[in-house]
Amino acid sequence: MNLQTPLLHTEVDGIPTLFAATETPGPLRAGLVFRVGVADETLARTGVTHLVEHLALHRLGVSDYHFNGETKAAFTHFFIEGAEHEVTTYLSTVAASLRELPMERLETEKEILRTEESRRSSPQLPLWRYGAQGYGLASYPEWGVRDLGPDAVRDWARTWFTRGNAVLWIAGERMPDGLSLGLPEGERRPMPAVTSALPETPAYFSDGKGGVLLDAVVTDTAAARLYAGILERELTRALRQEGGYSYTAATDYLPRRDGYAVLTAFADALPAKQDAVLGGFVDVLAACQAGRIGQSALDAVRGRYVAGLAAPDATALRLPALAEDLLAGRPVLTPAELSAELADVTTEQVHAVALEAAGTALMQVPGALSADWAGYTAAPTTSSSTVSGRKFAELGEGKATLVVGADGVSVKGPHGSGPECVATVRYADCAAMLAWPDGGRRLIGTDGMIVEVEPSLHGIDAATMAGIDVAVPRAAVVSLPPRQQVPRPQSPATPSASGPGGRAGRPAPTRRTALQTVVLILFGLFGGLSALVALLFTAFGYDAEFGFTDWLITIIVMWGFTALVSWPAVRVLRRTRRV
Repeated sequence: MNLQTPLLHTEVDGIPTLFAATETPGPLRAGLVFRVGVADETLARTGVTHLVEHLALHRLGVSDYHFNGETKAAFTHFFIEGAEHEVTTYLSTVAASLRELPMERLETEKEILRTEESRRSSPQLPLWRYGAQGYGLASYPEWGVRDLGPDAVRDWARTWFTRGNAVLWIAGERMPDGLSLGLPEGERRPMPAVTSALPETPAYFSDGKGGVLLDAVVTDTAAARLYAGILERELTRALRQEGGYSYTAATDYLPRRDGYAVLTAFADALPAKQDAVLGGFVDVLAACQAGRIGQSALDAVRGRYVAGLAAPDATALRLPALAEDLLAGRPVLTPAELSAELADVTTEQVHAVALEAAGTALMQVPGALSADWAGYTAAPTTSSSTVSGRKFAELGEGKATLVVGADGVSVKGPHGSGPECVATVRYADCAAMLAWPDGGRRLIGTDGMIVEVEPSLHGIDAATMAGIDVAVPRAAVVSLPPRQQVPRPQSPATPSASGPGGRAGRPAPTRRTALQTVVLILFGLFGGLSALVALLFTAFGYDAEFGFTDWLITIIVMWGFTALVSWPAVRVLRRTRRV
């Protein structure tokens, strides 16, 4: 297929349909795409779209042809590859199942989803960027699946999986005969609202895992696509080929279908190389932001894109993405049109994308590092305010204080060895409240902040707990099964608060001040010299004439002085170990 091969816009049973004729013989490919995904759900009902997808595929059983479904952030796909009669059977069966879901499979499919989730790792960047709502829900477990009943699942299917909210795509030698879907009427749904949990960007957060991960929101243009390729090329050159620090340095470009795209970059690192990888990563970004983008690099990346667009069946391969564009009201570009846009991109336009990406960047760095030195602001791990209300001190030797107010809950107390930690979740902004039969509650705000409310830790009376349960909207409550272990007062205790995506008691990153750096250097040097003298005297200073008792006392005094001199440096290291 050359770049001028037309894309046919047609209609099947009232559903907009994209058809691309393939040059090479082979199986028919088709897909049914709906404008609904995880970002349309709430935290307390996450997983409902995925559950509908599973139920819709159940009646197909085991087949010799390839089919599947996929739930994404804003779209749900059903796709099939096979003979013409297999494709028509698949699509009609999926449509029939969406009209009347097999509810006898509801509990079984819930178990399957929980098993699938146990093997899946969730990305952290969406949570820190968007919070516990919208696109940020991709970072959370599918908590809503457990509580979903037949009526709620049916209502979701009738609302979102409709004729007006779908696009059909087909790639093959011809349109199949006798294709009938019969989906219910419904309106086209707008794209999910874009939320933010970041007061400012560029921002960073520290995570215990190795490697450096960054994403940025950029205007969805041909220049942005090329910048993603150029950035991957430069990261690979600097971090793998020249530095030997990383095995994988890669980028990804994912259009959000709302006029913007998310550009992601990643470089892995061994623990001993994390500093070098972070430094090299930032250097590559800085070079692009300074405009050091060579024409040869642009031409190489552009040539690779254009070659892919000129490949046989390029239009057919892009049909799922084009269906998403059509559903989102975006221009549906043919390979020829996209190739023409790529041909016009200049290095100046790519440089402008690099600057745009720098302004919206969010970076995940290894837990022992920070990125403030590179101009990134630490993403918030605490709330900016607390509620007023009744206070409950933590039992035992704990120092956290839980505050239960009329409009929300807060927890505050010394967080590790850093400053006072504050986390607040207001009832009106509660994305979900996890509820256990033993009375424990975990409130999660739309900004991702978490407050643990444990009667066993704070001695909260039943009336206060009942007040919290009443104040939180019923739609935000997630009922969970009994826990194997109920939290008990510990020594030392850690406050039941954490920032976005964090576990309770995770220390917030702190910055090392200039004074702390001076203290660290001076007392570190004095302590090192004192330790060296004490070590030499311990090994070689014994003299029979001097006397064993005097020698031992001198050793104790010297090592005690060393510990005293070294302690300020050790304390600085401990208090700023996450910087």
